[in-house]
Amino acid sequence: MNSNQFEAHPVNQVEWIHRDELYANNYNPNNVPPLELALLKISLMEDGWALPLVVCADRNEIIDGFHRWHLSSDKAIYDLTGGMVPIVRLDVDQVHQVAATIRYNRARGVHHVAKLSDIVIRLKDEHDVDDLDIAARFGMEQEEINRLYEQGKMTERGTSGDVEFGQGWVPDDKKPEEDDDDKRRF
Repeated sequence: MNSNQFEAHPVNQVEWIHRDELYANNYNPNNVPPLELALLKISLMEDGWALPLVVCADRNEIIDGFHRWHLSSDKAIYDLTGGMVPIVRLDVDQVHQVAATIRYNRARGVHHVAKLSDIVIRLKDEHDVDDLDIAARFGMEQEEINRLYEQGKMTERGTSGDVEFGQGWVPDDKKPEEDDDDKRRF
């Protein structure tokens, strides 16, 4: 591989600039609820600046990373780097800029409950992580931890032979055919 193929990528040219030199765009539809914003702060405090902000090459308008930038004014985050934030620059026109913002927002995805349940079970059962630590690091409330833990354990209870799951959760078109004698009308 030659080094030229890497030079064209923005991540190869991370810069540190003062947060006050940046400004938000006026079109971003993304909104982060308070709980997730608090979790983002925890991430910055524990992990540091792992992702640079993405800004326009010819001006310092933020394309991606508004919430990280917003949190960089918090004293604890500010003090990590003296108000400096990592950026990469994109040299794109206004239409591409807006499209990039939307793509970045949408490409982050969502968590699947079953997989998140597996993670909570592993942390608790295999690594002895307590609920307070999970709550603090994942931004979860105790009820959510309990539900995720119990959801994953439900299938174990159902396969133990002493519990049989009903068909209530199965859509009608997927249920096995019933005999007329089995149908009950209320």
